[in-house]
Amino acid sequence: AIDNVEKEGGCFRQTVEKGDAVCYNENMQEKTPDFAELAREMARNGEQFEKFYAMLTENNAAFNLTAITEREEVIHKHFLDSLAGAAYLPAGGRIAEVGSGAGFPSVPLAIVRRDVSFTLIESTGKKCAFLRKVSEALGLNLTVVQMRAEEAGRDAAYREQFDAVIARAVAPLVPLCEYCLPLVKQGGRLIAWKGSEDETPGAVHAVKVLGGGNLRTVAYELPNGYGARRLVLADKVSHTPEKYPRGHGKERKDPIV
Repeated sequence: AIDNVEKEGGCFRQTVEKGDAVCYNENMQEKTPDFAELAREMARNGEQFEKFYAMLTENNAAFNLTAITEREEVIHKHFLDSLAGAAYLPAGGRIAEVGSGAGFPSVPLAIVRRDVSFTLIESTGKKCAFLRKVSEALGLNLTVVQMRAEEAGRDAAYREQFDAVIARAVAPLVPLCEYCLPLVKQGGRLIAWKGSEDETPGAVHAVKVLGGGNLRTVAYELPNGYGARRLVLADKVSHTPEKYPRGHGKERKDPIV
């Protein structure tokens, strides 16, 4: 368990207790995130997390970035939650993020996973401008693309080009799969950050239609009572049919069932 992560000498410092035995999610396929180690990783990159937090709070009003600005909430609900998926990014991989918003989970991940590159797909110009400022200030391996996800999924420069596609707080799981899986190359994976509710039973068919398989979840609790979450993972096992993504809002209005 983690007691807290706090500021010391201009950097993030964590106080941790000895962890219990490793816990597994309900299907016993994936380990749950090790938040004690993730807090230590934050501390090792404390200066950059400090800069990102400062930029987030200083630019929040102008760019409409996040409703969460209190320090401890940002640390737990944004930073640590984003890092929960760090272990699932393939080594040296090319990663796309759909609906980047304020940069969660991509920016915390880019800080600790210097071996991978990120392409951030965001449709809002203001948020793209903020993400470019962050990337330059922190020296991150990020490319920001102002584009809708369904447009990127039909563009040869992005379609089935990524080792993993990540998304957090973008859409219900079924339309999210239609936005994301066309971007994942065969052998890659989708990683979605979701709340405590398990949406996977209603998404099995959609994942199969879109060329995915092995849909599963990793359930976890954020430290210090900040809530239950889960990662949803799906492997890309075959090409996505050319008709997907359909665009024109059909992903949400007429989801694959």
